[in-house]
Amino acid sequence: MFFEFGIKDFIDILLVAFLLYYTYKLMKASGSIKVFTGILMFILIWLVVTQILEMKLLGSIFDTLMNVGAIALIVLFQEEIRRFLFTLGSHQRFSALARFFSGAKKDTLKHDDIMPMVMACLNMGKQRVGALIVIEHTASLDEVVRTGEEIDAALNQRLIENIFFKNSPLHDGAMIISKKRIKAAGCILPVSHDLEIPKDLGLRHRAAMGISQQSDAHAIIVSEETGAISVAYKGQFYLRLNAEELESLLTKVN
Repeated sequence: MFFEFGIKDFIDILLVAFLLYYTYKLMKASGSIKVFTGILMFILIWLVVTQILEMKLLGSIFDTLMNVGAIALIVLFQEEIRRFLFTLGSHQRFSALARFFSGAKKDTLKHDDIMPMVMACLNMGKQRVGALIVIEHTASLDEVVRTGEEIDAALNQRLIENIFFKNSPLHDGAMIISKKRIKAAGCILPVSHDLEIPKDLGLRHRAAMGISQQSDAHAIIVSEETGAISVAYKGQFYLRLNAEELESLLTKVN
């Protein structure tokens, strides 16, 4: 009896391959690639024991471990699962559909909104003042805002520079900009454990990458060592930007 292979089987295999590949990318970004390999090995052994060898006693033990393990994995990798669901929901077509049903409008920054940030970053870069500015878009950053000091002030170049001045008590944390206003400063961001981040990039860059992986926010970094301006957006770095490149990138909201 020959095994029948149809279009449904092909789609099934393709979807499983895509799911495994995306899970591999998430585990690699979070530094949990060895855990991912161990899970795959356990699933492979479970399939061999239950489906091929048909060992009833050992198979029942593995079945119980699989049921309990599924709950444990959800608890253990809740951040990665959250990131996967957010990435799926933030896809251009899905996010447009969500905005249509919710009636929400995409909050895009204009030239007059961006220039205070651009000029402040340029001045801080020249003076080698470190800074980390996060611009909120569709994904709420209220949890991050609660880790810092709420300000709720209009966008102002001098205010941004004063907050990140070396003697300022809020200069070490991140500034959150929401709805064209400075919402908070001194905020704590999730740090990315992605092993592919270059070693010469410091903690500010890792924090910027972390928030860009968990939301659709732009994260601007001014390096204290080199004065270079960079942006992390949707899990990707844009390094050593000039004023025109920074302005162009901040207007890009997918």
